[in-house]
Amino acid sequence: MKKSLIILCVFVISQFQAQQKAYYQQAAQYKMDIDVNAEEFTYQGTQTLKYKNNSPDELNVVYFHLYWNAFKPNSMMDQRVASQGKNGDSRLQKDGISRLASIPKNEEGAQNIHWIKQNGKNLKFEIQETVMKVYLDKPIKARSKTTFTMEWDAVIPQQIRRAGRNNREGVDMTMTQWYPKIAEYDYDGWATFDYVGREFHAPFADFDVTIKINKDYVVGAGGTLLNPKEVKGYDASAQIKTDQNKAIWKWKAKNMLDFAWAADRDYSVESFDVPQGPKLYFVYQKNDKTKAWGEAKPYATKYFQIMNSKFGKYAYPSYAFIQGGDGGMEYGMCTMILGEAKNIEDLMGLMAHEGSHSWYQQMLATNEPTRPWMDEGFTSYAESYVMHQLFPPKDNRPNAFVEKVDAYRKFIKKGIEEPAVWLGDHHDNGTAYSYASYVKGELYLVQLGYIVGEENLSKIMTEYFREWSMKHPTDRDFLHIAQKVSGMDLKWFHHYWINTTKTIDYGIKDVQYGEKSTTITLINNGQVPMPIDFSVITADKKIVNYQIPLNMTHNWKTKDAFGEFTTLKYWPWAQKEYTFTIPYNKSQINALGIDFSERLADVNPEDNFIEVK
Repeated sequence: MKKSLIILCVFVISQFQAQQKAYYQQAAQYKMDIDVNAEEFTYQGTQTLKYKNNSPDELNVVYFHLYWNAFKPNSMMDQRVASQGKNGDSRLQKDGISRLASIPKNEEGAQNIHWIKQNGKNLKFEIQETVMKVYLDKPIKARSKTTFTMEWDAVIPQQIRRAGRNNREGVDMTMTQWYPKIAEYDYDGWATFDYVGREFHAPFADFDVTIKINKDYVVGAGGTLLNPKEVKGYDASAQIKTDQNKAIWKWKAKNMLDFAWAADRDYSVESFDVPQGPKLYFVYQKNDKTKAWGEAKPYATKYFQIMNSKFGKYAYPSYAFIQGGDGGMEYGMCTMILGEAKNIEDLMGLMAHEGSHSWYQQMLATNEPTRPWMDEGFTSYAESYVMHQLFPPKDNRPNAFVEKVDAYRKFIKKGIEEPAVWLGDHHDNGTAYSYASYVKGELYLVQLGYIVGEENLSKIMTEYFREWSMKHPTDRDFLHIAQKVSGMDLKWFHHYWINTTKTIDYGIKDVQYGEKSTTITLINNGQVPMPIDFSVITADKKIVNYQIPLNMTHNWKTKDAFGEFTTLKYWPWAQKEYTFTIPYNKSQINALGIDFSERLADVNPEDNFIEVK
């Protein structure tokens, strides 16, 4: 009997543990020494990588990303762009012809691995274009460490996308995705997506990077510069130390996804402090085309203050806005952006978007190749929220997201929408990718606020940051928090909005005016069910709000930022029409309609509003 009880207890515990798979994340420490030949646009590199396997799995191979191998004719990136033609990313093709196909031989990107060792033992490896598969000398056991050493050389590619030499604004070197980077390993296995144009994923890591480059260059980077008095641009009293006419730059950073830098002889460096942090750096070419940067300091300061207050405290000591890319691309503690903005609002829009990636991709480090809408969409939401405050619109818009809702409606009419659930690189149409990831990802939060109420949405975002900052959350983790905070079942909404291209389309079907009341019939013409906010403007200019819950949430919102409301009986999702009565006759009503807050992404809002005459 005693033995049977022990066996039963062991079985119960094992079953519990099987269902409670503990979260883990891998850890890495890079020490790199880089020697740049600025005249030839090449560099030599050595790397020591200390890697900790925090997973419960034994690893027999590891993978590294070699992103620059994509920048050459006939690469997978080139082939993908060619196959998409004019539907592809406009930065990668012109008139449907891939720009990569015409890269000269001497400007092709390359990361040539000389050797890699594990704890001093040479390893066999194979290059699969932008992925390097490494066969280990000894498996990395669960929760153990190992050390890799590596030597390589690289050719800085022609600037086509994000990285490379001599970009269109004249920046000499944009050094992003520039080193052999170990891939992320998690519950889903190795994140080894080929680089064909989109985004990146990596384990959190510490970086110790030494860069030797011609002394005339100024370097901007995401990290802490350890020797500002020995290099150009950061200290007015600096005495540049050289080794064979090269300055030595020493950078460190902790707990970041990536280390990126850029170098140019014409860079100016400006720095200033945000109250309660971080320290901000502007690294750019100061000329007539970059005048907007001179106006940006107070806006950038307020931007970080709003983000820290609304979405969670920025975790790192500094952040650098660096003129160095095509458009913008986020990295640890910095972003590479175009510098020649037409005006301050355009520049701040770019800074606000890329800066917000420090929250949604850097600190909340989702796997963007698999869930781009969580990265780009949540970032776009933060951008719209902050820009609405930095540059208040002249018209009285009810919220910061009206333009995005309207843009989504217009896009839907093109008939080329693709589901947001698709892998980032596997969208067939570049515009469809943008709307699925940026716009629908942003509107995911707008619709969520409509369903649960704005106060609950704010709590959800705060709790999401508190629980998952400096980790790798998934959409399931976010949805868990949203349901816990709101008390609602939201799985249906997540499924419709992310996994399908079905749309919301409600309307007013009929209005019957009585002597003392009015009876209204609404209709669901769409495929996505939603709760409905309905409002009446009375003859004496009062707004009376009603909420029609959706039965699938099972709990209803109790308050919202757009006024008090009366809750009516729920609308069953399978029911096509819904009829209710309000205690106002025709003479007492000026107008009535669905969603006065203009948050609902109804694709045909024309039948949502009636002006009573």
